[in-house]
Amino acid sequence: MNKFSRRQVLIGTTAAAAMPLLSSSATAQTTHEVTIKGFAFEPTSLSITAGDSVVFTNEDNAPHTATADNGSFNTGRLDRGQSTTVTFSGARSFSYFCEFHPNMKASIDVS
Repeated sequence: MNKFSRRQVLIGTTAAAAMPLLSSSATAQTTHEVTIKGFAFEPTSLSITAGDSVVFTNEDNAPHTATADNGSFNTGRLDRGQSTTVTFSGARSFSYFCEFHPNMKASIDVS
């Protein structure tokens, strides 16, 4: 193999090795946290990207839910120390509340 061919092989191998890194960082998904404590969702407003997940964790002694106003998601009953994860696939806004304590409200904006 001559020098030129070796260089082409080296460049091609390096570029091929970098491809998974480029594609995985372009499609990286993030997990966000919403804590339920003091009869409130923290944060009350969250902006995420389509494909991201949100973990809802109840730190109160009382049971809570995180239930979308439009019914598109519902964590079900979360007792103290329990968590559940919801993944958001499309761009839109969601307002949600606690079924046990309807005055608890928050929102998630998915872009």
